[in-house]
Amino acid sequence: MAKTAQQKKSDKAYAARPEQIAKRVERNAARRKLMAEGVVHKGDGLEVDHKTPLARGGSGRARGNLKAIPAAENEGWRKGKKGKTLPT
Repeated sequence: MAKTAQQKKSDKAYAARPEQIAKRVERNAARRKLMAEGVVHKGDGLEVDHKTPLARGGSGRARGNLKAIPAAENEGWRKGKKGKTLPT
């Protein structure tokens, strides 16, 4: 389903919030770190997962907190797929 103009405007405003920019910087740094190590590559279907989420104080730059997992597995918990539950 296509987004309306109002939804697009709302998404853009949300992405511009300073706290969202900071989180995006951390996620991008984590991805670059694993790319430099050769763990993930562009278009490989893997995403960088944080063992301890950023929202719970995990580090986006500490290698011990990062792992590569398939995109479907990383997104599944948000949508309740594959029998996963929300992390506690």
